[in-house]
Amino acid sequence: MQEWMKLIMLFALGGVAGFINVNAGGGSSLTLPMLIFMGLDGALANGTNRVAIAIQNLFAVSSFRKQKNHHFKLSGKLALLTLPGAILGAMLAVRLPHGWFQRILGVIMIGIVISMVFSSRKKKVWREDELTSPWLYPALVAIGFYGGFIQVGVGFLFMAALYHLLHVNLVKVNMHKVFIVLIYTLPALGIFLINGKVNWIYGLILAGGTALGGWWGAHAAVKGGEKMIRYVLMAAIFIMAVKLLGLF
Repeated sequence: MQEWMKLIMLFALGGVAGFINVNAGGGSSLTLPMLIFMGLDGALANGTNRVAIAIQNLFAVSSFRKQKNHHFKLSGKLALLTLPGAILGAMLAVRLPHGWFQRILGVIMIGIVISMVFSSRKKKVWREDELTSPWLYPALVAIGFYGGFIQVGVGFLFMAALYHLLHVNLVKVNMHKVFIVLIYTLPALGIFLINGKVNWIYGLILAGGTALGGWWGAHAAVKGGEKMIRYVLMAAIFIMAVKLLGLF
């Protein structure tokens, strides 16, 4: 396949991933395997994906700020808790052999599909109090490590931790989440960059697609769109996971 065709495909997939991230979450479960399928080794694909993640969350934080929906002081404190784990996770990721990275990624993606199948459909009652749990701190350190290491599905982990342990409503959960991911992604990206594990051309093309997809998703009002995305995402993740594990 010619290079210009790869770039067009990557931009288009970035658009889909950005749309999914806004409406459902889990876009990296599409972009990271695609970068591997395009010829990048695991660590290089992982680092390149961080370029799009950083830019996408920068735009998200800016959007929340323009809508006067931010709490940078608390978001910053939460983000600091993720930094040690994110740095250690990124350091492990750049040293992990490509074959092992693909296997781990494949298993994680199948786990995400299973969690999506069996996740509760019941509506939750969102609380507005600011109570916190002592479990919040080790949870954020652990999630930071996972995010620095592989990133795929980390949004779901943050959503669960902030909802159950910080006890804030859905808008605030997303507000904190995008700020936290932006902050810990920067040093993680730096580690990949220092180790020569970033393809800037692919990363910026992908970032352009995710930015456009995120804008499109934020302005889309399609009835039942999330349900459709859920099924498409599960099918795509499962196929890519099986491919990564070498089962076909």
